[in-house]
Amino acid sequence: QVQLVESGGGSVQAGGSLRLSCAASGRTFSSYSVGWFRQAPGKEREVVATISWNGGRTYYADSVKGRFTISRDNTKNTVYLQMNSLKPEDTAVYYCAARGGGNVYTEFKLYDYWGQGTQVTVSS
Repeated sequence: QVQLVESGGGSVQAGGSLRLSCAASGRTFSSYSVGWFRQAPGKEREVVATISWNGGRTYYADSVKGRFTISRDNTKNTVYLQMNSLKPEDTAVYYCAARGGGNVYTEFKLYDYWGQGTQVTVSS
Protein backbone atom coordinates (compact mmCIF):
# COMPACT_ATOMS: atom_id res chain seq x y z
CA GLN A 1 0.00 0.00 0.00
CA VAL A 2 1.12 3.52 -0.77
CA GLN A 3 -0.33 6.71 0.63
CA LEU A 4 0.32 9.96 -1.20
CA VAL A 5 0.08 13.52 0.09
CA GLU A 6 0.47 16.51 -2.20
CA SER A 7 1.56 19.95 -1.08
CA GLY A 8 2.82 23.20 -2.54
CA GLY A 9 -0.25 24.43 -4.35
CA GLY A 10 -1.43 28.00 -4.12
CA SER A 11 -2.29 31.14 -6.03
CA VAL A 12 0.20 32.91 -8.27
CA GLN A 13 0.17 35.42 -11.06
CA ALA A 14 0.85 34.43 -14.64
CA GLY A 15 4.56 33.96 -15.20
CA GLY A 16 5.15 32.82 -11.64
CA SER A 17 6.39 29.52 -10.29
CA LEU A 18 5.31 26.85 -7.86
CA ARG A 19 6.83 23.56 -6.77
CA LEU A 20 4.49 20.75 -5.91
CA SER A 21 5.59 17.87 -3.72
CA CYS A 22 4.14 14.40 -3.47
CA ALA A 23 5.21 12.66 -0.28
CA ALA A 24 4.67 8.93 -0.10
CA SER A 25 4.52 6.39 2.65
CA GLY A 26 5.61 2.84 2.11
CA ARG A 27 9.00 1.23 1.91
CA THR A 28 8.56 0.19 -1.71
CA PHE A 29 7.83 3.65 -3.11
CA SER A 30 11.12 3.64 -4.97
CA SER A 31 9.78 0.85 -7.15
CA TYR A 32 6.70 2.81 -8.26
CA SER A 33 6.18 4.97 -11.29
CA VAL A 34 4.57 8.30 -10.43
CA GLY A 35 2.47 10.70 -12.41
CA TRP A 36 1.13 14.20 -11.93
CA PHE A 37 -2.36 14.80 -13.28
CA ARG A 38 -4.64 17.80 -13.18
CA GLN A 39 -8.31 18.45 -13.46
CA ALA A 40 -9.93 21.79 -14.11
CA PRO A 41 -13.64 22.42 -13.46
CA GLY A 42 -15.77 20.85 -16.15
CA LYS A 43 -12.83 19.12 -17.77
CA GLU A 44 -11.47 15.61 -17.76
CA ARG A 45 -8.45 14.66 -15.71
CA GLU A 46 -5.33 14.94 -17.85
CA VAL A 47 -1.75 13.85 -17.52
CA VAL A 48 0.82 16.54 -16.83
CA ALA A 49 4.05 14.61 -16.33
CA THR A 50 5.18 11.15 -15.31
CA ILE A 51 8.42 9.64 -14.09
CA SER A 52 9.71 6.08 -13.89
CA TRP A 53 10.75 4.41 -10.67
CA ASN A 54 14.37 5.52 -10.87
CA GLY A 55 13.82 8.82 -12.64
CA GLY A 56 15.43 7.51 -15.80
CA ARG A 57 12.39 8.13 -17.95
CA THR A 58 9.99 11.03 -17.98
CA TYR A 59 7.01 12.15 -20.00
CA TYR A 60 5.50 15.61 -20.36
CA ALA A 61 2.27 16.74 -21.89
CA ASP A 62 2.84 19.09 -24.81
CA SER A 63 1.11 21.88 -22.94
CA VAL A 64 3.78 21.91 -20.20
CA LYS A 65 6.96 20.95 -22.04
CA GLY A 66 9.74 23.39 -21.37
CA ARG A 67 7.92 24.90 -18.39
CA PHE A 68 7.42 22.01 -15.94
CA THR A 69 9.99 19.56 -14.59
CA ILE A 70 9.21 16.33 -12.77
CA SER A 71 11.82 14.78 -10.50
CA ARG A 72 12.04 12.41 -7.59
CA ASP A 73 14.15 11.76 -4.54
CA ASN A 74 13.66 8.16 -3.50
CA THR A 75 15.67 8.70 -0.32
CA LYS A 76 12.90 11.08 0.75
CA ASN A 77 10.02 9.15 -0.82
CA THR A 78 9.06 12.34 -2.64
CA VAL A 79 8.27 13.34 -6.20
CA TYR A 80 8.34 16.98 -7.26
CA LEU A 81 6.76 19.03 -10.00
CA GLN A 82 8.53 22.30 -10.62
CA MET A 83 6.19 24.60 -12.51
CA ASN A 84 7.59 27.73 -14.14
CA SER A 85 6.08 30.35 -16.44
CA LEU A 86 2.64 29.48 -15.19
CA LYS A 87 -0.37 30.40 -17.29
CA PRO A 88 -4.03 30.87 -16.34
CA GLU A 89 -4.82 27.68 -18.24
CA ASP A 90 -2.68 25.76 -15.75
CA THR A 91 -5.31 26.43 -13.09
CA ALA A 92 -6.58 23.09 -11.80
CA VAL A 93 -6.46 20.64 -8.95
CA TYR A 94 -3.19 18.72 -9.25
CA TYR A 95 -2.99 15.10 -8.19
CA CYS A 96 -0.09 12.73 -7.88
CA ALA A 97 -0.59 9.05 -8.51
CA ALA A 98 1.55 5.94 -8.26
CA ARG A 99 1.61 2.47 -9.69
CA GLY A 100 4.01 -0.41 -9.94
CA GLY A 101 5.96 -1.02 -13.09
CA GLY A 102 9.10 0.28 -14.69
CA ASN A 103 7.64 2.37 -17.47
CA VAL A 104 6.04 5.78 -17.67
CA TYR A 105 2.25 5.69 -17.85
CA THR A 106 0.06 8.44 -19.20
CA GLU A 107 -3.45 7.04 -18.65
CA PHE A 108 -4.89 7.95 -15.28
CA LYS A 109 -6.90 4.72 -15.17
CA LEU A 110 -3.64 2.76 -14.96
CA TYR A 111 -2.72 4.24 -11.58
CA ASP A 112 -3.58 2.47 -8.34
CA TYR A 113 -2.86 5.07 -5.68
CA TRP A 114 -3.89 8.73 -5.57
CA GLY A 115 -3.35 11.72 -3.37
CA GLN A 116 -6.09 14.09 -2.30
CA GLY A 117 -5.04 16.85 -4.68
CA THR A 118 -3.75 20.38 -4.30
CA GLN A 119 -5.25 23.48 -5.88
CA VAL A 120 -3.19 25.62 -8.24
CA THR A 121 -4.68 28.93 -9.32
CA VAL A 122 -2.95 31.19 -11.83
CA SER A 123 -4.33 34.67 -12.35
CA SER A 124 -3.73 36.85 -15.37
